[in-house]
Amino acid sequence: VQLQASGGGSVQAGGSLRLTCVASGRSFRRDLMGWFRQAPGKEREFVAAISRTGGSTYYSDSVKGRFTISKDNAKYTVYLQMNSLKPDDTAVYYCAADSNAILSAGPDYSSRQENYQLWGQGTLVTVSS
Repeated sequence: VQLQASGGGSVQAGGSLRLTCVASGRSFRRDLMGWFRQAPGKEREFVAAISRTGGSTYYSDSVKGRFTISKDNAKYTVYLQMNSLKPDDTAVYYCAADSNAILSAGPDYSSRQENYQLWGQGTLVTVSS
C-alpha cells in the first residue's frame, strides 16, 4: 500500500505545474486526500485537501485561487494543478491519505497532517524568480 507522487520540477515564477499522486495496493475511493509541502528550513504545512466524495475541497490561504486539487477515483489518482507559481511555493510536496475521515470532515480536520496515516515520498517543486 503506497502513494507515489510525481510531477515536480523547476519552473519560472508565473508558470504552472501539475502534481500527480497515484495510490496503489488498495482502494482509496473513501479516503480524504491531501497535499502538504515542506520548504527548506521550514515545517511541513497544509496545501490542499479533497473530501472522500470529491465534493469538497479545501486550500490554505497562500494557494487559494492559484492551486486546484482534484481526484479521479477510477484511476486512484489525485492531482494538484498549480498555476501562477511563486518562489515561495518552492518546497517538497507530499500527498497523503486518511482512511478514517468521516464524510463530513471539514477544513479544520482536513488541514491537520496528524490525521493522515499514509504518506507519499514527496516531489520537489522549485520556482525561480
